[in-house]
Amino acid sequence: MLYLFSPCSTISRIMRPDDANIVGNVHGGTILKMIEEAGCIIGTRHCNSQPGDRCVAALARVERTDFLHPMFIGEVAHVSAEITYTSKHSVEVQVNVLAENILTGAKKVTNKATLWYVPFSLQDVDKIVDVPPMEYSRPEHEDEGKKRYEAQKLERLETKERNGEVMTSVPLPEAYTVGFSQSSLIHLVGPSDCTLLGFVHGGVTMKLMDEVAGIVAARHCKTNIVTASVDAINFHRKIKKGCVITVSGRMTFTSNKSMEIEVFVDSDPLVEAEKGKYRAVTAFFTFISLDKDNRPLAIPPLKVRPAPVATSHPADIYIYRIYQTPLSRASQ
Repeated sequence: MLYLFSPCSTISRIMRPDDANIVGNVHGGTILKMIEEAGCIIGTRHCNSQPGDRCVAALARVERTDFLHPMFIGEVAHVSAEITYTSKHSVEVQVNVLAENILTGAKKVTNKATLWYVPFSLQDVDKIVDVPPMEYSRPEHEDEGKKRYEAQKLERLETKERNGEVMTSVPLPEAYTVGFSQSSLIHLVGPSDCTLLGFVHGGVTMKLMDEVAGIVAARHCKTNIVTASVDAINFHRKIKKGCVITVSGRMTFTSNKSMEIEVFVDSDPLVEAEKGKYRAVTAFFTFISLDKDNRPLAIPPLKVRPAPVATSHPADIYIYRIYQTPLSRASQ
Protein backbone atom coordinates (compact mmCIF):
# COMPACT_ATOMS: atom_id res chain seq x y z
CA MET A 1 0.00 0.00 0.00
CA LEU A 2 1.34 3.47 -0.91
CA TYR A 3 1.11 6.41 1.47
CA LEU A 4 1.04 10.02 0.40
CA PHE A 5 3.61 11.97 2.42
CA SER A 6 2.32 14.31 5.09
CA PRO A 7 1.61 17.94 4.25
CA CYS A 8 4.40 20.38 4.97
CA SER A 9 5.16 20.49 8.71
CA THR A 10 6.13 23.89 10.14
CA ILE A 11 7.50 25.07 13.47
CA SER A 12 8.00 28.74 14.37
CA ARG A 13 9.88 30.49 17.15
CA ILE A 14 11.04 34.02 17.93
CA MET A 15 14.80 34.39 18.27
CA ARG A 16 15.93 35.38 21.76
CA PRO A 17 19.23 36.84 23.04
CA ASP A 18 20.44 33.42 24.18
CA ASP A 19 20.02 32.16 20.60
CA ALA A 20 22.59 34.63 19.25
CA ASN A 21 26.18 35.79 19.59
CA ILE A 22 27.26 39.02 21.27
CA VAL A 23 26.44 41.15 18.20
CA GLY A 24 22.97 39.71 17.64
CA ASN A 25 23.58 37.15 14.86
CA VAL A 26 21.64 33.95 15.57
CA HIS A 27 23.99 30.98 16.04
CA GLY A 28 24.10 28.54 13.16
CA GLY A 29 23.71 25.75 15.70
CA THR A 30 20.38 27.20 16.87
CA ILE A 31 19.06 27.08 13.32
CA LEU A 32 20.44 23.58 12.72
CA LYS A 33 18.69 22.36 15.88
CA MET A 34 15.35 23.73 14.66
CA ILE A 35 15.90 22.19 11.22
CA GLU A 36 16.44 18.79 12.80
CA GLU A 37 13.38 19.12 15.04
CA ALA A 38 11.14 19.86 12.05
CA GLY A 39 12.64 16.94 10.12
CA CYS A 40 12.24 14.56 13.05
CA ILE A 41 8.57 15.48 13.49
CA ILE A 42 7.53 14.85 9.89
CA GLY A 43 9.81 11.82 9.55
CA THR A 44 8.39 10.18 12.69
CA ARG A 45 4.82 10.95 11.62
CA HIS A 46 5.34 9.31 8.24
CA CYS A 47 7.07 6.24 9.63
CA ASN A 48 4.14 5.65 12.02
CA SER A 49 1.48 6.04 9.32
CA GLN A 50 1.07 2.30 8.87
CA PRO A 51 0.29 -0.55 11.30
CA GLY A 52 3.24 -2.22 13.00
CA ASP A 53 6.04 -1.25 15.37
CA ARG A 54 5.86 2.29 16.71
CA CYS A 55 9.13 4.06 15.95
CA VAL A 56 11.14 7.28 16.14
CA ALA A 57 12.99 8.74 13.15
CA ALA A 58 16.69 9.15 14.01
CA LEU A 59 18.94 11.51 12.07
CA ALA A 60 21.53 9.71 9.93
CA ARG A 61 22.91 12.46 7.71
CA VAL A 62 22.59 16.14 6.80
CA GLU A 63 23.60 17.20 3.30
CA ARG A 64 25.54 20.41 2.67
CA THR A 65 23.61 23.33 4.14
CA ASP A 66 24.23 26.95 3.16
CA PHE A 67 23.40 29.91 5.39
CA LEU A 68 22.03 32.25 2.73
CA HIS A 69 21.25 35.25 4.96
CA PRO A 70 21.87 36.06 8.64
CA MET A 71 19.07 35.87 11.19
CA PHE A 72 18.87 38.30 14.10
CA ILE A 73 17.43 38.59 17.61
CA GLY A 74 13.73 39.47 17.46
CA GLU A 75 13.06 37.82 14.12
CA VAL A 76 10.74 34.83 13.88
CA ALA A 77 12.14 31.65 12.35
CA HIS A 78 9.65 29.61 10.34
CA VAL A 79 11.02 26.12 9.66
CA SER A 80 9.04 23.99 7.17
CA ALA A 81 9.74 20.37 6.27
CA GLU A 82 8.41 17.88 3.75
CA ILE A 83 9.29 14.32 2.75
CA THR A 84 10.68 14.02 -0.78
CA TYR A 85 11.88 10.40 -0.96
CA THR A 86 11.64 7.12 0.90
CA SER A 87 13.65 3.91 0.61
CA LYS A 88 13.04 0.67 2.51
CA HIS A 89 14.79 1.96 5.64
CA SER A 90 15.30 5.71 5.22
CA VAL A 91 13.44 8.97 4.67
CA GLU A 92 14.68 12.08 2.86
CA VAL A 93 13.34 15.35 4.26
CA GLN A 94 13.71 18.79 2.64
CA VAL A 95 13.67 21.72 5.07
CA ASN A 96 13.39 25.46 4.38
CA VAL A 97 13.98 28.23 6.93
CA LEU A 98 12.34 31.64 6.61
CA ALA A 99 13.19 34.63 8.83
CA GLU A 100 10.40 37.16 9.42
CA ASN A 101 10.84 40.68 10.75
CA ILE A 102 7.59 41.07 12.68
CA LEU A 103 7.98 44.88 12.80
CA THR A 104 8.16 45.39 9.04
CA GLY A 105 6.73 42.12 7.73
CA ALA A 106 9.84 41.54 5.61
CA LYS A 107 10.75 37.89 5.03
CA LYS A 108 13.87 36.18 3.70
CA VAL A 109 14.95 32.59 3.12
CA THR A 110 17.96 31.88 5.34
CA ASN A 111 18.51 28.12 4.91
CA LYS A 112 17.66 25.12 2.76
CA ALA A 113 18.65 21.68 4.00
CA THR A 114 18.30 18.00 3.14
CA LEU A 115 18.23 15.44 5.96
CA TRP A 116 18.12 11.64 6.01
CA TYR A 117 16.36 9.74 8.80
CA VAL A 118 16.25 6.08 9.79
CA PRO A 119 13.31 4.76 11.91
CA PHE A 120 14.13 2.74 15.04
CA SER A 121 11.57 0.64 16.90
CA LEU A 122 10.40 1.78 20.35
CA GLN A 123 10.34 -1.86 21.49
CA ASP A 124 13.83 -2.75 20.24
CA VAL A 125 16.17 0.24 19.89
CA ASP A 126 18.52 -1.69 17.60
CA LYS A 127 15.77 -2.69 15.17
CA ILE A 128 15.29 -0.58 12.03
CA VAL A 129 11.67 -0.73 10.87
CA ASP A 130 10.42 -0.55 7.30
CA VAL A 131 9.45 2.88 5.98
CA PRO A 132 5.99 3.22 4.44
CA PRO A 133 6.45 3.89 0.70
CA MET A 134 5.31 7.26 -0.57
CA GLU A 135 3.45 8.12 -3.73
CA TYR A 136 5.26 10.42 -6.18
CA SER A 137 3.52 12.97 -8.35
CA ARG A 138 5.77 12.02 -11.29
CA PRO A 139 7.94 8.91 -11.93
CA GLU A 140 11.09 11.00 -12.46
CA HIS A 141 10.82 12.32 -8.90
CA GLU A 142 11.32 8.81 -7.59
CA ASP A 143 14.25 8.21 -9.96
CA GLU A 144 15.94 11.45 -8.87
CA GLY A 145 15.39 10.57 -5.22
CA LYS A 146 16.93 7.15 -5.68
CA LYS A 147 20.04 8.73 -7.21
CA ARG A 148 20.36 11.06 -4.20
CA TYR A 149 19.91 8.11 -1.87
CA GLU A 150 22.65 6.05 -3.53
CA ALA A 151 25.02 9.04 -3.61
CA GLN A 152 24.65 9.83 0.10
CA LYS A 153 25.02 6.17 1.04
CA LEU A 154 28.31 5.95 -0.87
CA GLU A 155 29.65 9.14 0.70
CA ARG A 156 28.75 7.92 4.20
CA LEU A 157 30.80 4.76 3.60
CA GLU A 158 33.76 6.83 2.38
CA THR A 159 33.56 9.10 5.43
CA LYS A 160 33.67 6.14 7.82
CA GLU A 161 37.12 5.28 6.50
CA ARG A 162 38.48 8.47 8.13
CA ASN A 163 37.00 7.80 11.55
CA GLY A 164 40.34 6.71 12.98
CA GLU A 165 41.72 10.26 12.86
CA VAL A 166 42.35 11.82 16.27
CA MET A 167 43.08 15.33 17.48
CA THR A 168 46.34 15.71 19.37
CA SER A 169 47.32 18.71 21.46
CA VAL A 170 50.16 20.95 20.34
CA PRO A 171 52.38 22.49 23.09
CA LEU A 172 52.91 26.26 22.80
CA PRO A 173 51.37 26.55 19.31
CA GLU A 174 52.33 29.40 17.00
CA ALA A 175 49.60 31.95 16.13
CA TYR A 176 47.44 31.09 13.10
CA THR A 177 48.53 27.46 13.11
CA VAL A 178 46.10 24.57 13.52
CA GLY A 179 47.09 23.98 17.12
CA PHE A 180 46.57 27.65 18.01
CA SER A 181 42.80 27.56 17.47
CA GLN A 182 41.83 23.90 17.87
CA SER A 183 39.21 23.48 20.58
CA SER A 184 37.16 20.85 22.38
CA LEU A 185 33.96 20.81 24.39
CA ILE A 186 32.87 18.07 26.81
CA HIS A 187 29.17 17.42 27.45
CA LEU A 188 27.35 14.90 29.62
CA VAL A 189 24.27 13.64 27.76
CA GLY A 190 21.17 14.12 29.92
CA PRO A 191 17.48 13.22 29.52
CA SER A 192 16.59 16.60 27.98
CA ASP A 193 19.06 15.94 25.16
CA CYS A 194 17.42 12.68 24.12
CA THR A 195 14.58 11.17 22.11
CA LEU A 196 11.96 8.73 23.42
CA LEU A 197 14.49 5.96 22.72
CA GLY A 198 17.10 7.50 25.04
CA PHE A 199 19.47 8.60 22.27
CA VAL A 200 20.68 12.14 21.59
CA HIS A 201 18.67 14.32 19.23
CA GLY A 202 20.69 15.08 16.10
CA GLY A 203 19.90 18.77 16.54
CA VAL A 204 21.51 18.82 20.00
CA THR A 205 24.69 17.34 18.56
CA MET A 206 24.75 19.76 15.63
CA LYS A 207 24.33 22.75 17.95
CA LEU A 208 27.34 21.65 20.02
CA MET A 209 29.37 21.08 16.84
CA ASP A 210 28.55 24.58 15.59
CA GLU A 211 29.59 26.06 18.95
CA VAL A 212 32.99 24.35 18.82
CA ALA A 213 33.51 25.34 15.17
CA GLY A 214 32.63 28.92 16.12
CA ILE A 215 35.19 28.92 18.93
CA VAL A 216 37.88 27.69 16.52
CA ALA A 217 36.96 30.40 14.00
CA ALA A 218 36.87 33.15 16.64
CA ARG A 219 40.24 32.12 18.08
CA HIS A 220 41.77 32.24 14.61
CA CYS A 221 40.27 35.61 13.55
CA LYS A 222 39.59 37.42 16.84
CA THR A 223 36.50 38.99 15.18
CA ASN A 224 32.77 38.42 14.91
CA ILE A 225 32.27 35.18 12.98
CA VAL A 226 29.16 33.48 11.55
CA THR A 227 28.40 30.10 10.02
CA ALA A 228 28.38 30.27 6.21
CA SER A 229 27.69 26.62 5.39
CA VAL A 230 27.94 23.08 6.68
CA ASP A 231 29.19 20.24 4.53
CA ALA A 232 27.53 16.86 4.93
CA ILE A 233 27.11 15.84 8.58
CA ASN A 234 27.36 12.07 8.98
CA PHE A 235 25.90 10.35 12.05
CA HIS A 236 27.85 7.10 12.19
CA ARG A 237 26.60 5.70 15.51
CA LYS A 238 23.90 6.56 18.05
CA ILE A 239 24.84 8.38 21.28
CA LYS A 240 23.07 7.06 24.37
CA LYS A 241 21.85 8.94 27.44
CA GLY A 242 24.55 9.02 30.11
CA CYS A 243 27.47 9.12 27.68
CA VAL A 244 30.13 11.80 27.85
CA ILE A 245 30.73 13.31 24.42
CA THR A 246 33.82 15.21 23.35
CA VAL A 247 33.22 17.63 20.47
CA SER A 248 36.52 18.63 18.83
CA GLY A 249 37.26 21.13 16.09
CA ARG A 250 40.32 22.25 14.13
CA MET A 251 41.04 24.55 11.22
CA THR A 252 41.79 22.67 7.99
CA PHE A 253 41.73 25.38 5.32
CA THR A 254 41.49 29.14 4.83
CA SER A 255 40.90 31.32 1.80
CA ASN A 256 40.70 35.10 1.70
CA LYS A 257 36.94 34.91 2.28
CA SER A 258 36.28 31.91 4.49
CA MET A 259 37.67 29.17 6.70
CA GLU A 260 36.95 25.45 6.84
CA ILE A 261 36.80 23.67 10.19
CA GLU A 262 36.66 19.93 10.76
CA VAL A 263 34.49 18.86 13.70
CA PHE A 264 34.01 15.38 15.09
CA VAL A 265 32.15 13.95 18.05
CA ASP A 266 33.47 11.08 20.17
CA SER A 267 31.18 9.29 22.61
CA ASP A 268 32.41 7.63 25.81
CA PRO A 269 29.86 5.38 27.61
CA LEU A 270 30.25 5.81 31.37
CA VAL A 271 28.00 2.95 32.49
CA GLU A 272 29.03 0.53 29.75
CA ALA A 273 32.70 1.46 29.78
CA GLU A 274 33.69 -1.91 28.34
CA LYS A 275 32.23 -0.81 24.99
CA GLY A 276 34.92 1.85 24.72
CA LYS A 277 35.03 5.27 23.13
CA TYR A 278 33.83 5.61 19.54
CA ARG A 279 33.49 8.19 16.76
CA ALA A 280 29.80 9.15 16.46
CA VAL A 281 29.55 12.17 14.14
CA THR A 282 31.79 14.02 11.64
CA ALA A 283 31.38 17.20 9.59
CA PHE A 284 33.07 20.22 8.04
CA PHE A 285 31.83 23.75 8.83
CA THR A 286 32.61 26.92 6.87
CA PHE A 287 32.71 30.28 8.67
CA ILE A 288 33.23 33.87 7.56
CA SER A 289 34.54 36.87 9.50
CA LEU A 290 32.49 40.09 9.79
CA ASP A 291 33.19 43.65 10.91
CA LYS A 292 30.90 45.66 13.18
CA ASP A 293 28.68 46.51 10.19
CA ASN A 294 28.35 42.83 9.19
CA ARG A 295 30.63 43.27 6.17
CA PRO A 296 33.04 40.43 5.29
CA LEU A 297 36.61 40.69 6.50
CA ALA A 298 39.71 39.01 5.09
CA ILE A 299 40.67 35.79 6.84
CA PRO A 300 44.20 35.52 8.30
CA PRO A 301 45.90 32.72 6.33
CA LEU A 302 46.38 29.41 8.07
CA LYS A 303 50.06 28.68 8.60
CA VAL A 304 50.77 25.24 7.17
CA ARG A 305 54.28 23.90 7.45
CA PRO A 306 56.14 22.44 4.46
CA ALA A 307 55.59 18.81 3.51
CA PRO A 308 56.08 16.90 6.80
CA VAL A 309 58.66 14.22 7.34
CA ALA A 310 58.12 10.88 9.07
CA THR A 311 59.00 12.34 12.48
CA SER A 312 56.54 15.23 12.22
CA HIS A 313 53.69 15.70 14.67
CA PRO A 314 50.63 13.64 13.57
CA ALA A 315 48.49 16.79 13.36
CA ASP A 316 50.97 18.41 10.95
CA ILE A 317 50.90 15.37 8.65
CA TYR A 318 47.11 15.22 8.68
CA ILE A 319 46.49 18.94 8.15
CA TYR A 320 49.09 19.14 5.38
CA ARG A 321 47.24 16.37 3.53
CA ILE A 322 43.85 18.02 4.05
CA TYR A 323 45.16 21.47 3.08
CA GLN A 324 46.32 20.18 -0.28
CA THR A 325 42.83 18.87 -1.07
CA PRO A 326 40.23 20.77 1.00
CA LEU A 327 37.05 18.74 1.36
CA SER A 328 34.58 21.63 1.11
CA ARG A 329 34.28 24.74 -0.98
CA ALA A 330 35.97 27.06 1.52
CA SER A 331 38.28 28.26 -1.25
CA GLN A 332 35.41 29.78 -3.22
